[in-house]
Amino acid sequence: MIQAAYERWLNHPNLDPSYKEPLMNMDEKEKQDSFYTTIAFGTAGMRGILGPGTNRINLHTIRKANVGFAQYISEHGEEAKQRGVAIGYDNRHMSQEFAMDSARVLATFGIRSYVFESLRPTPELSFAVRHFHCFGGIMITASHNPREYNGYKLYDEKGCQLVPALAQQVIDRVNAIEDELAITANPSEEQEALITMIGKDVDEEYYKNVLSIQLNPDVNKKAVKIVFSPEHGTANIPVKEIYTRLGYQFVAVEEQCTPDPDFSNTPTPNPEEKGAYELALQYAKREQADIILVCDPDADRMGVGVLHDGEYKVLTGNQSGSVLIEYILSQLQAKGMMPPHPVMFNTVVTSDLGEKIAAKYGVETEKTLTGFKFIGEKVAKYEINNEKQYVFGYEESYGSLIKPFVRDKDAPQACLMLAEAACFYKEQGKTLVDVLHGLYEEFGAYEESQTSLTLAGQEGAARIQEILTTLRTAQPEAIADEKVIRFEDYKECRIVENGKESELCGFTKSDVLKYYLADGSWIAIRPSGTEPKCKFYYCVKGKDIADAHEKTKAYQNAMNEWTK
Repeated sequence: MIQAAYERWLNHPNLDPSYKEPLMNMDEKEKQDSFYTTIAFGTAGMRGILGPGTNRINLHTIRKANVGFAQYISEHGEEAKQRGVAIGYDNRHMSQEFAMDSARVLATFGIRSYVFESLRPTPELSFAVRHFHCFGGIMITASHNPREYNGYKLYDEKGCQLVPALAQQVIDRVNAIEDELAITANPSEEQEALITMIGKDVDEEYYKNVLSIQLNPDVNKKAVKIVFSPEHGTANIPVKEIYTRLGYQFVAVEEQCTPDPDFSNTPTPNPEEKGAYELALQYAKREQADIILVCDPDADRMGVGVLHDGEYKVLTGNQSGSVLIEYILSQLQAKGMMPPHPVMFNTVVTSDLGEKIAAKYGVETEKTLTGFKFIGEKVAKYEINNEKQYVFGYEESYGSLIKPFVRDKDAPQACLMLAEAACFYKEQGKTLVDVLHGLYEEFGAYEESQTSLTLAGQEGAARIQEILTTLRTAQPEAIADEKVIRFEDYKECRIVENGKESELCGFTKSDVLKYYLADGSWIAIRPSGTEPKCKFYYCVKGKDIADAHEKTKAYQNAMNEWTK
């Protein structure tokens, strides 16, 4: 089967010429990984390694996805086709080519498109969908993945990534396409006219909305020095523009400001990993900066480092999210701006600390599955019925949304609000770490962490499923000698508590397991939707920071034993 698929590609008359030589140079292992399956088009779109093959991101697999999306749009009628699709892309290899090719494929179906003239952040793509009243959107990005990757994400008319029910309609159409190599992107001259290039006008509207999130616009912006890095990605221009217009004091990591698809000057573009901060830390020490802000390539995630007691402490996404919650909600309350029925959103793998802070200010918390599309879906629901009013949304993976004129994680918004918070608290003699420690004193010390088991290829995927099956059926009574008091299975929609089983409601079925422990901690496990990984999330509550840290190590060691 693998050899047949390989030869079909190698000898197909429609094969893009750029893929011929890489195919001819493949060894048996490369053939196996490139052709053993068809790259999954899932509820998060597609993400994978670039290259020829059915299990790779390339012009042909992207075209297959676009035909499925085009069929989905066409079935909604002529109005949907005329409203069209906004298309954005990041700095990665082939991103611009995939974006333009997507527009051309859509044009062959008579579907209008609005394509950014150059790379833009994911949140601005979401904004553009809403700005042009499009029927949907496409973002070409692999987010924070290594340079070998690229990806394809779809958005609905609200600027939100497709939720599973809608995504499944596209998936069914994509999976029904048998020959991705037969698809061409050759619109007629009349169809080509359906493609519109967009740029600064949309930028300006997006900037206006970002500037509107300020809560203390008169704060002393010269009090804090910021080191900022876009990690070679799309945050470079918007964040610099916003800071410059408002008068913030910042220094950019210039080596990481070029839109380099090879990420030449960073060990990793992922703010969840230490390597993303290496060069920024050198800048910060030289400049004696107060904070470091690092964005991922498509500018939906933001990592934070803080100078505290002479050392730089990199906050987790849960920690920076908690600080933002404290700042935003305290200021809304102090200024009499809190809406009547405020609600905050986070996910089932996000720390409990944020929920406790929100409750202090009378803000309800609703939890969703991992994926900001679920938060976007809830925002849209309450926008219509106005039963509750949005005040904040965030995930543990460094993604947050301050104001929902965008329906995805928005790093430029987060960069602005974090800078404002740093200036506000510095006037009180506090760092952002001081604020975090104050929250620990108030609500208990939390240590949140994440580990990943990466197992690539066909065997790796099978092993990950084996681990999840074992954990699902074993249901340990204790982890590191701490009693498991509740077990939640989001795939089988069940809860086990005190020996009794009940139904888990309110969530789309998802392969997530969660163990609640007697000390107030929990551990969650889920496979990544975009990478060959099984992820383990730890929210550990201790008497103090040191106690939480020791418990975390014990729980991680226990889970490592389970997954050997």
